[in-house]
Amino acid sequence: MIDRFALHYLPEAFSTAGQKLMGRQSAGVGLLRAIARHTDAAEIGCFAAERAHADAFGAALHEDGYGGEIAWIPRSAPEQLEPYGCLVHPGPGIERLAWRRLAAGERGYSLCGVTHGTASHEMMSMVTNLLVAPVRSWDAIICTSRVVRDSLRVLVEEQADYLRTRLSAQRFELPQLPLIPLGVHCADLRPDAARRAEARARLGIGADDVAFLYLGRLSVHAKSHPQQMFTALERAEKGGRRVHLIMAGWYAGEAMQAAFQEAAALLCPSVRLVELDGREHANQRDAWAAADVFTSLSDNVQETFGLTPVEAMASGLPCVVSDWNGYRDTVRDGVDGYRIPTVMPGPGAGLDLALRYDDGVDSFDMYSGHASQAVALDGALLAQAYGRLVCDAGLRRELGAQARRRAETEFDWAVVYGRYRALWQELAERRRADPVLAPALPMRAPDRPDPFKLFATYPTRPLTAASLVELAPDASLARVNQYRELAINRYAGASLPTLEDFGQLFGAIGPRPVEVEELIDTLGPCDRPTLLRGLAWLCKMDLLRVVE
Repeated sequence: MIDRFALHYLPEAFSTAGQKLMGRQSAGVGLLRAIARHTDAAEIGCFAAERAHADAFGAALHEDGYGGEIAWIPRSAPEQLEPYGCLVHPGPGIERLAWRRLAAGERGYSLCGVTHGTASHEMMSMVTNLLVAPVRSWDAIICTSRVVRDSLRVLVEEQADYLRTRLSAQRFELPQLPLIPLGVHCADLRPDAARRAEARARLGIGADDVAFLYLGRLSVHAKSHPQQMFTALERAEKGGRRVHLIMAGWYAGEAMQAAFQEAAALLCPSVRLVELDGREHANQRDAWAAADVFTSLSDNVQETFGLTPVEAMASGLPCVVSDWNGYRDTVRDGVDGYRIPTVMPGPGAGLDLALRYDDGVDSFDMYSGHASQAVALDGALLAQAYGRLVCDAGLRRELGAQARRRAETEFDWAVVYGRYRALWQELAERRRADPVLAPALPMRAPDRPDPFKLFATYPTRPLTAASLVELAPDASLARVNQYRELAINRYAGASLPTLEDFGQLFGAIGPRPVEVEELIDTLGPCDRPTLLRGLAWLCKMDLLRVVE
């Protein structure tokens, strides 16, 4: 099975340090650990803007036990990806990577992205751009749930309808859309009786009390509206037991925290609220250990999979969740917990919301929030599910044990990473065997042209291969070095010849005017575009003149 690949390393996608508690970063960190622990590759490529990013990637893998090598592949050199076979991208936006691949050869390697959300304008554009980007059948965007794959198909079909009408387009080639969930490291979440006793004592939860846990972002408009959770906990049959609600997450600000606290005080006064900063690892450990039941009633369109219910299952907790998004693919109703039915208006009820977002009247958060206000759960069934679990400790243990087994067999990273590897194998076979049914494409993206072509008519005249150039009387390599080090010029060093290259140019020009083409030929093998820019820069410094 193929295990050699390269990862597109974006630092913000693979770290939770100092960040808000976001599922996609947690998933990124989990993937790195899975790679470190379960890969057989002796070398992994790191496609990154800077060598420092490759070093950080390697350090993270080696810390988790990876013993192989990390090879840095600059973004400017996509042709170096060919030996790795597949470039893994931590999001759905593989269309720009496909354009960059053109110059390296389309069959050189596959692209493999993963969905985390499709509700923002940025994500929608990434998906619709797939129909005009040079993606191939040997590429893939992993869909973490069935509903997010459905969303992708809606966007693709809308764009295809437009292109058929506008351009008479008939043939569209799309990447594969395999269904693979996100993973968790179940060993990290194994229930521990001693830790449970300590955590409950710290949090003031009695032995016979029942603690519900919500872990994640605390946002009424961007994650989960809390009203029905609070109301159902208050209405649930409690059988004389004291009920606690642990909310382990983070608020977007003091106003959001005050809003949650106000609603909890009004809607569930008999339930004791325990607030923890869920960004702290120690608090997360206490929350998982102390809880009896996990609940998350997501009602938000930005959600696609939902990692926390799977973490709860791995912790041996029964789950009460909304029948919404990817929760439908993880929690089995009546087996691992309960999925509470949801309802929202059908198509036709939200075009004005889409236009408000498009016009900038609403932010993405407000767009999501307005939509979530029209999503409701069956409140009576929710209260019944809560009450059943409060009153029956045996049921909690039974459902929790089944949830733990499901997490280990379906969602542990060892299993999920194996599915990744099988996908990369399939893509490699497609890359070898699938036919290309269209003419060869240009070697670069049309919307990323050479600026000296795009703006060719701006100058009075171009500096061409036929131009004659001569050194200014006071030109010297020392002056070149002096000018290069000025703060007004230093920033551009990466796009200009080195001091050694400038020295070769000075040696080749001689005392009389020389044609640019002849000058470059004299230097032998060289970086022609950089040398041309260097000649123009010398003119800018008044060290070289173009002879009429």
